[in-house]
Amino acid sequence: MVKKPKVLLTRLLPQPGINLLKKYFELKINPEDNIMSKEKIIEKIKDKHGLICLLTDKIDAEIMDAGRKLKTIANYAVGFNNIDIDEATKRNIPVTNTPGVLTETTADLVFALILSTARRIVEADRFLRGGKFKGWAPMLLLGNDVYNKTLGIIGFGRIGRAVAQRAKGFHMKIIYYEPARLSHDIEKKYSAEYKSFDDLLKESDFITIHTPLAESTHHLISEKEFSLMKKTAYLINTARGPIVDEKALVEALKKRKIAGCALDVFEKEPDVEKELITIPNTILVPHIGSASIETRTKMALIVAENVIAVLVNKTRPPNIVNPEIYK
Repeated sequence: MVKKPKVLLTRLLPQPGINLLKKYFELKINPEDNIMSKEKIIEKIKDKHGLICLLTDKIDAEIMDAGRKLKTIANYAVGFNNIDIDEATKRNIPVTNTPGVLTETTADLVFALILSTARRIVEADRFLRGGKFKGWAPMLLLGNDVYNKTLGIIGFGRIGRAVAQRAKGFHMKIIYYEPARLSHDIEKKYSAEYKSFDDLLKESDFITIHTPLAESTHHLISEKEFSLMKKTAYLINTARGPIVDEKALVEALKKRKIAGCALDVFEKEPDVEKELITIPNTILVPHIGSASIETRTKMALIVAENVIAVLVNKTRPPNIVNPEIYK
């Protein structure tokens, strides 16, 4: 009987993905529902042919050196900045991700955060549960309208465009920034107007970030950028935490340079800037952008299909990040 390839999974995934993986592989799963330490990954990777990891796993040269039999790394995420792609490429190890599948789900969360910040939903919930509601009052928990306001989208890729599509239903004015202006057809389709980065910051009532994390976008939003924003503006970040300078954000909120923020990602995740937690005009959620049953299950199946392609079918995986190794 032919032995199945061995695969390490650093955290439990939705069951349909597990079932598919077990059909083809000898699967070793982290038994604890927590982040697997680097030392533990190094210990378990030594005889494995495949590694399925999460954004919380930092996969570097040391781990790849330990995984001498490693033939593929499959990331259960769209982003892959947790993996040293150059090192993987040097070793001819294909790295894969799960693109496309979480676009609509993340856009749903963005709009939930926009509405929640503007209408003070979380604050109102706490107010009522705390026994403070004594009846309707004209000045009670006044928020801001979303309808007819200006939405600034930084990064107009798949998720940015999905957010714009939702914003059209609220008759929002949609402006966007990309390093290079997009085609007239795309702008027309999404009723979006191109703006320079500074102009977008100055004009937007709501600013939502959808750009990848890179050297050029690290602390893209910091002290200078907050000083350009309206005092009534809200910042939404569901992209990557380090794009926003959290210390500068705290100061902007304390000094009322902006009205509030909603964050799904954090600069030093899972740690959160302590003062953010104490500031009332913030909504902080634990990286749940893709957290729907449907989407997380699709992601698990995509991960499995990527690993099957490399280890079983010996073919180029459908969602490869470093395609140059197949040239």
